[in-house]
Amino acid sequence: MAEPMDNIHWPFAIDETGRLMREPNYAPHVDQLIRQVLLTAPGERAHRPDFGCGLPRMVFAPNNEASAQLLQVMVVQSLDRWLSSVVRVDDVKVSAIEEKLEVRIVYYLKARGERRYLNLEVTP
Repeated sequence: MAEPMDNIHWPFAIDETGRLMREPNYAPHVDQLIRQVLLTAPGERAHRPDFGCGLPRMVFAPNNEASAQLLQVMVVQSLDRWLSSVVRVDDVKVSAIEEKLEVRIVYYLKARGERRYLNLEVTP
């Protein structure tokens, strides 16, 4: 039987006891890690200026197929660089619909041998 995990919840929050909120389940923890990589803009972190994908800033890029393809490559490269020890990205689909971006990610959770899905919608 797997040992329970106890990781810091993202986004950071305080629980009802006044302590830093924890995430005891592994799959939601990895989901939070993926969101953290995708929603952090490069240059946003002081001691890791190249961390992140910068997904939110792509909402303001031209809304066309070329931008969607560029974002798809950015997502795959960012997840491969920062989380390759945890997940294997199997598929990424990006759709630019009006003023929002829809990102669908299929990934394989290496520690559990599970295929998981993450759908994100980014709006300005």
